[in-house]
Amino acid sequence: MISHIREEVVEKKHWTDSDGLSDIIAIAESTPGPIAINLATYIGFKQAGFFGSLAATAGVVVPAFAIMLLISLFLDGFMTNIYVAYAFEGIKCAVAFLIIKAGVEMFFLLPKKPFPIAVFAAVLIALLALEIFSVSFGSILFIALGGIVGLIFFMISSRGRENEK
Repeated sequence: MISHIREEVVEKKHWTDSDGLSDIIAIAESTPGPIAINLATYIGFKQAGFFGSLAATAGVVVPAFAIMLLISLFLDGFMTNIYVAYAFEGIKCAVAFLIIKAGVEMFFLLPKKPFPIAVFAAVLIALLALEIFSVSFGSILFIALGGIVGLIFFMISSRGRENEK
Protein backbone atom coordinates (compact mmCIF):
# COMPACT_ATOMS: atom_id res chain seq x y z
CA MET A 1 0.00 0.00 0.00
CA ILE A 2 2.79 2.43 0.88
CA SER A 3 4.53 1.76 -2.45
CA HIS A 4 1.30 2.48 -4.31
CA ILE A 5 0.69 5.64 -2.29
CA ARG A 6 4.29 6.78 -2.91
CA GLU A 7 3.83 6.24 -6.64
CA GLU A 8 0.59 8.23 -6.69
CA VAL A 9 1.39 11.18 -4.42
CA VAL A 10 5.11 11.63 -5.17
CA GLU A 11 5.72 10.44 -8.71
CA LYS A 12 2.39 10.98 -10.48
CA LYS A 13 0.61 13.81 -8.66
CA HIS A 14 3.67 15.56 -7.13
CA TRP A 15 1.68 16.47 -4.01
CA THR A 16 4.76 15.97 -1.85
CA ASP A 17 8.36 14.82 -2.19
CA SER A 18 9.91 11.59 -0.87
CA ASP A 19 11.18 13.24 2.33
CA GLY A 20 7.77 14.77 3.00
CA LEU A 21 6.07 11.41 2.44
CA SER A 22 8.53 9.70 4.78
CA ASP A 23 7.63 12.25 7.46
CA ILE A 24 3.92 11.71 6.80
CA ILE A 25 4.39 7.93 7.02
CA ALA A 26 6.19 8.31 10.36
CA ILE A 27 3.28 10.37 11.69
CA ALA A 28 0.65 8.04 10.22
CA GLU A 29 2.38 4.99 11.72
CA SER A 30 2.45 6.56 15.17
CA THR A 31 -1.26 7.42 15.22
CA PRO A 32 -4.08 4.92 15.74
CA GLY A 33 -5.76 3.45 12.70
CA PRO A 34 -4.77 2.00 9.34
CA ILE A 35 -1.88 3.77 7.65
CA ALA A 36 -3.71 4.18 4.33
CA ILE A 37 -6.52 6.10 6.02
CA ASN A 38 -4.11 8.24 8.04
CA LEU A 39 -2.04 9.04 4.95
CA ALA A 40 -5.09 9.84 2.85
CA THR A 41 -6.53 12.09 5.55
CA TYR A 42 -3.27 14.02 5.97
CA ILE A 43 -2.54 14.41 2.27
CA GLY A 44 -6.18 15.36 1.57
CA PHE A 45 -5.96 18.03 4.27
CA LYS A 46 -2.69 19.40 2.87
CA GLN A 47 -4.22 19.62 -0.62
CA ALA A 48 -7.72 20.94 0.11
CA GLY A 49 -8.23 21.47 3.83
CA PHE A 50 -11.04 19.83 5.81
CA PHE A 51 -13.12 18.81 2.79
CA GLY A 52 -10.02 17.43 1.07
CA SER A 53 -9.30 15.24 4.08
CA LEU A 54 -12.94 14.15 4.20
CA ALA A 55 -12.98 13.25 0.49
CA ALA A 56 -9.62 11.47 0.63
CA THR A 57 -10.62 9.48 3.70
CA ALA A 58 -13.94 8.49 2.11
CA GLY A 59 -12.08 7.52 -1.07
CA VAL A 60 -10.00 5.04 0.90
CA VAL A 61 -12.66 3.79 3.33
CA VAL A 62 -15.81 3.41 1.17
CA PRO A 63 -14.43 1.05 -1.50
CA ALA A 64 -12.65 -1.13 1.09
CA PHE A 65 -15.80 -1.21 3.24
CA ALA A 66 -17.99 -2.17 0.27
CA ILE A 67 -15.64 -4.97 -0.77
CA MET A 68 -15.40 -6.33 2.78
CA LEU A 69 -19.18 -6.15 3.15
CA LEU A 70 -19.66 -8.17 -0.04
CA ILE A 71 -17.04 -10.71 0.96
CA SER A 72 -18.55 -11.12 4.42
CA LEU A 73 -21.93 -11.94 2.91
CA PHE A 74 -20.44 -14.88 1.03
CA LEU A 75 -17.40 -15.73 3.18
CA ASP A 76 -18.45 -19.23 4.23
CA GLY A 77 -19.10 -20.21 0.64
CA PHE A 78 -15.85 -18.64 -0.49
CA MET A 79 -13.65 -20.39 2.06
CA THR A 80 -14.88 -23.86 1.14
CA ASN A 81 -13.85 -23.28 -2.47
CA ILE A 82 -10.34 -24.65 -3.00
CA TYR A 83 -9.51 -22.02 -5.63
CA VAL A 84 -10.37 -19.20 -3.25
CA ALA A 85 -8.29 -20.83 -0.49
CA TYR A 86 -5.27 -21.00 -2.82
CA ALA A 87 -5.90 -17.43 -3.97
CA PHE A 88 -5.75 -16.28 -0.35
CA GLU A 89 -2.42 -18.08 0.06
CA GLY A 90 -1.09 -16.18 -2.95
CA ILE A 91 -2.47 -12.92 -1.60
CA LYS A 92 -0.65 -13.48 1.70
CA CYS A 93 2.63 -13.91 -0.17
CA ALA A 94 1.99 -10.77 -2.24
CA VAL A 95 1.18 -8.72 0.87
CA ALA A 96 4.38 -9.90 2.57
CA PHE A 97 6.36 -8.87 -0.51
CA LEU A 98 4.71 -5.43 -0.63
CA ILE A 99 5.49 -4.82 3.05
CA ILE A 100 9.14 -5.77 2.51
CA LYS A 101 9.29 -3.61 -0.63
CA ALA A 102 7.96 -0.59 1.26
CA GLY A 103 10.51 -1.14 4.02
CA VAL A 104 13.38 -1.39 1.55
CA GLU A 105 12.23 1.76 -0.28
CA MET A 106 12.02 3.68 2.99
CA PHE A 107 15.48 2.43 3.98
CA PHE A 108 16.99 3.79 0.77
CA LEU A 109 15.25 7.13 1.37
CA LEU A 110 16.84 7.46 4.81
CA PRO A 111 19.47 10.17 5.06
CA LYS A 112 22.87 8.48 4.77
CA LYS A 113 23.96 9.70 8.17
CA PRO A 114 25.18 7.65 11.15
CA PHE A 115 22.16 8.24 13.41
CA PRO A 116 19.33 7.05 11.11
CA ILE A 117 21.37 4.05 9.99
CA ALA A 118 22.24 3.16 13.61
CA VAL A 119 18.58 3.36 14.65
CA PHE A 120 17.56 1.24 11.66
CA ALA A 121 20.21 -1.38 12.48
CA ALA A 122 19.25 -1.45 16.17
CA VAL A 123 15.55 -1.89 15.37
CA LEU A 124 16.28 -4.57 12.77
CA ILE A 125 18.48 -6.53 15.20
CA ALA A 126 15.92 -6.13 18.00
CA LEU A 127 13.06 -7.30 15.76
CA LEU A 128 15.01 -10.33 14.58
CA ALA A 129 16.04 -11.24 18.15
CA LEU A 130 12.48 -10.88 19.43
CA GLU A 131 11.18 -13.01 16.57
CA ILE A 132 13.83 -15.71 17.03
CA PHE A 133 13.15 -15.94 20.76
CA SER A 134 9.35 -15.64 20.30
CA VAL A 135 9.06 -12.59 22.53
CA SER A 136 5.96 -10.48 22.05
CA PHE A 137 6.80 -6.77 21.84
CA GLY A 138 4.29 -4.34 20.39
CA SER A 139 5.16 -2.24 17.36
CA ILE A 140 3.75 0.80 19.16
CA LEU A 141 6.54 0.43 21.72
CA PHE A 142 9.15 0.39 18.93
CA ILE A 143 7.65 3.55 17.47
CA ALA A 144 7.60 5.24 20.90
CA LEU A 145 11.18 4.17 21.63
CA GLY A 146 12.30 5.44 18.22
CA GLY A 147 10.68 8.80 18.95
CA ILE A 148 12.33 8.99 22.38
CA VAL A 149 15.75 8.10 20.96
CA GLY A 150 15.29 10.70 18.21
CA LEU A 151 14.37 13.39 20.74
CA ILE A 152 17.34 12.52 22.97
CA PHE A 153 19.68 12.63 19.98
CA PHE A 154 18.21 15.99 18.90
CA MET A 155 18.62 17.46 22.39
CA ILE A 156 22.21 16.24 22.64
CA SER A 157 23.15 17.44 19.15
CA SER A 158 21.51 20.86 19.60
CA ARG A 159 23.39 21.37 22.90
CA GLY A 160 26.60 20.54 21.09
CA ARG A 161 25.81 23.14 18.43
CA GLU A 162 25.02 25.74 21.12
CA ASN A 163 28.36 25.07 22.86
CA GLU A 164 30.21 25.56 19.54
CA LYS A 165 28.80 29.10 19.22
